[in-house]
Amino acid sequence: MAGTSFTLEQSKTVQANSSNGLGGDNSTGFALISLTSLFFIWGFITCLNDILIPHLKAIFSLSYAQSMLVQFCFFGAYFLVSLPAGWFVEKMGYQKGIVVGLVIAALGCLMFYPAASLHSYPVFLAALFVLASGITVLQVSANPYVTLLGKKETASSRLTMTQAFNSLGTTIAPYFGALLILNEVTGSMSANSAESVQLPYLGLMAALLALAAIFAFLKLPHIESAEVVEGEKIEGSPWHYRHLVLGAIGIFVYVGAEVSIGSFLVSFLGEADIAGLEETQAAKYLTYYWGGAMVGRFIGAAVMQKVDAGKTLAFNALCSVMLIAITILSTGNIAMWAILLVGLFNSIMFPTIFSLALSGLKKHTSQGAGILCLAIVGGAIIPVLQGLLADSISVQFAFILPLFCYVYIVFYGLKGSKVVTTK
Repeated sequence: MAGTSFTLEQSKTVQANSSNGLGGDNSTGFALISLTSLFFIWGFITCLNDILIPHLKAIFSLSYAQSMLVQFCFFGAYFLVSLPAGWFVEKMGYQKGIVVGLVIAALGCLMFYPAASLHSYPVFLAALFVLASGITVLQVSANPYVTLLGKKETASSRLTMTQAFNSLGTTIAPYFGALLILNEVTGSMSANSAESVQLPYLGLMAALLALAAIFAFLKLPHIESAEVVEGEKIEGSPWHYRHLVLGAIGIFVYVGAEVSIGSFLVSFLGEADIAGLEETQAAKYLTYYWGGAMVGRFIGAAVMQKVDAGKTLAFNALCSVMLIAITILSTGNIAMWAILLVGLFNSIMFPTIFSLALSGLKKHTSQGAGILCLAIVGGAIIPVLQGLLADSISVQFAFILPLFCYVYIVFYGLKGSKVVTTK
């Protein structure tokens, strides 16, 4: 693995010296700063799906359920790739995992060019699958690396802070997509409108390859305490940890709920009794949803330095339940702003569930991260189910599905996150 090689004792020293949990010594702080660029870029790419959905729905005359195949193929990659990615990272190290993930994601971006030229929805879906496969490898590499790169007690806070830059990417992406993608669709449903994705995704490919080159030569701390020494046998199984298994369910329902809400926002805000906005205008309101998550993560990173992470998680999930209930039962501005505010309370959920679920796994950390990233497949399944509900009842009442997802997260924060082994 490229970079500085640390012994096990030095690795422990790096963690002990991180006085504030966000990077106390130079090597740890530099590593965290470098990793924020990854969180930004995959947040940006993931949020562009919310722009692609109405774009492709219009071009190919799709139903809600059919358009949600965008999320199904994107997040379905997590299900198929997470465990192999966990194995690869366990053997090759976090830094090599990051580089490989960036290269694969760049290939996926390149595939958007022939997809648009051929005007083929299946090729678009294939490109999204390859792109998401690369991001999956990044997730399996970067998330556990951040949790281990500092004090155990502030792992949730540290991961929340880096995830805040993920939210910065999701906040900027809607304006980027609305200007460069959706504007091209207005007044034109021809094959040429599909070509509006080519330039943006070629730009993303160039950025990903540049990051891959940078990370190939960076000197990052090597944390041996969480990786497997060649020839070493690991006893037991990560599946014996109850809080990990329940955390995987938590990741499944959380990602599913967050993605479903984001995927339906443009359509929901276009409803006559909600806001009646055109697609290009409605897309810009996505910034409030994802921007709320960014603000909440910066606040949450500070709060969880002092407040128990599980209780903070339960509080945020309960607020989301109440806001979605208001969305379903009201109309106009009240319904619109209630659903947009869910983004603020989503903020700390993913990094908090992730770090709580990995707590105490030690040598099983990489495998545990693979299981948690496997559970991100919720982003593939729940949006399709909500699409079926939207087709059969209405877009507004279909939000009942993410409401129940947040109810489970309340349980996990209060009870399910307690460290218990079933062995």
